Amino acid sequence: MSRKVLVLAETRDGKIRNVTYEALSVAQTIAQGGEIAAAVLGGSEPENVSLLAEFGAQRVYVVNDERLNQYTPDAYVQAFTGLVKEAGPDVILLGHTAVGRDLAPRAASRLGAGLISDVTGVEPAGDDIIFTRPIYSGKAFQKKRIRSGPVFATIRPNNIPLAEKKAGQAAEKIAYQPQIRDIRTIVKEIVRKESSGIDLTEAKIIVAGGRGVKNENGFKLLQELADVLGGAVGASRGACDAGYCDYSLQIGQTGKSGDARPVYRLRDFRGHPARGRHVQLQSDRGDQHG
Repeated sequence: MSRKVLVLAETRDGKIRNVTYEALSVAQTIAQGGEIAAAVLGGSEPENVSLLAEFGAQRVYVVNDERLNQYTPDAYVQAFTGLVKEAGPDVILLGHTAVGRDLAPRAASRLGAGLISDVTGVEPAGDDIIFTRPIYSGKAFQKKRIRSGPVFATIRPNNIPLAEKKAGQAAEKIAYQPQIRDIRTIVKEIVRKESSGIDLTEAKIIVAGGRGVKNENGFKLLQELADVLGGAVGASRGACDAGYCDYSLQIGQTGKSGDARPVYRLRDFRGHPARGRHVQLQSDRGDQHG
């Protein structure tokens, strides 16, 4: 059964985030020969349309509106729900990111559609679609079968193998003018902490430590190892609470999640399951904070 799929192409500083390409790979599994479209909201680099096409998008909706350059719930919900109504997809895919986790339930509620969050696997089952998502902090997995009606789904980063990139493949570019009114919040300025290296949510390798690292200098050693491995540094809540590192490094049940493989870590982190090979370095068994 062919289906029409729409993917929200999430960008950061004008560049498409990797989870968007993962969502397009999921779209190919779901569409089964149906149309795959992508939507770019706000400021975007000119080459993004070509990149989306090479990863499977047949149509790309470009929504150029300065009110969408920074994410705000009011503007994005109005623009995206309007676009969904016009495109008429059976399935709408977003990344399970800060934007996707906030936007998907708002848009689904407004459109009376279903929502499945934090998806790590998708498979067609005849006329139905089966979505897999982790529950109980990753200790078990739940399968949900969608039989009818439009459905939103958010895709957990670093879980879906990318489909083959087809260089030179083109897509139809469609300009969409959103109807946006009554915006209650306006972003005046975004102040980011200076950081270097790989985005923690998209890292393939995470070198992570808990309170067994003992102090801030211990995390500097982890950063050195992460730099050698080409990965990122993560931390338990206990380590962040102790002041060993910034809360932006927190991973697990109460922090950022992903699917780094392999994972080098000082202890087990609840809610952050590692696939494949991993090495656990335990130096303090008194650290019980996930």
